[in-house]
Amino acid sequence: MTETTALPRWGSVLAVVAHPDDESFGLGAVLSTFADGGAGVDVLCLTRGEASTLHGVEGDLSRIREYELRAAADALGARRVTLRDLPDGGLAGLESSVLDDEVERALEWTRPEGLVVFDSTGISGHPDHVAATAAATRVADRHGLPVVAWTLPEEICGRLAAEGYAGFLGRTGDEIDLLLTVDRTAQLAAVECHPSQAVPGSVLWRRLELQGDDEHLRWLRRP
Repeated sequence: MTETTALPRWGSVLAVVAHPDDESFGLGAVLSTFADGGAGVDVLCLTRGEASTLHGVEGDLSRIREYELRAAADALGARRVTLRDLPDGGLAGLESSVLDDEVERALEWTRPEGLVVFDSTGISGHPDHVAATAAATRVADRHGLPVVAWTLPEEICGRLAAEGYAGFLGRTGDEIDLLLTVDRTAQLAAVECHPSQAVPGSVLWRRLELQGDDEHLRWLRRP
């Protein structure tokens, strides 16, 4: 593992995620660190998250989650959010060209120096996460752009599994490239913008507790 307290010095960053709240619950501390360093941070979210939402939420979920996403992006210091309406829970079943075209359009608008995504495992193994990351990586490869991925160490995933939160897919130390020390203030503010999802008792809170001030990253495409 290469230990560092600094992210790549990119002037502009594109985060590609599957669902509203991925940008906060997963990438939040990484994106706010980029923004604090002066990078222009843009977010492409491929679905409105209706199918992946928690039950018991009243109202139009697509509108609720859009509002939450935009408020969270502001809290993280992002300059722009593009929210698409591809099928939540169905990204893996789409032709790869459909997903790639969404990322290509976002590249045209944002002109990033690098992309930020979930690990290729999807972190939780969610097929939408896996598909979103795969599309971002394919398009980045065509344009010669680097891709850095948020991941979790195996130790944290093991602790979560032992406490009844199974399904997280971690990485061994030799698979992790960057260990970033973060301030989670902006991320926690962004998380609070998602009241329909960040409910008491959610695994989110325990995961963040176990992560502490550390974020683990790996290169899917090196600079």
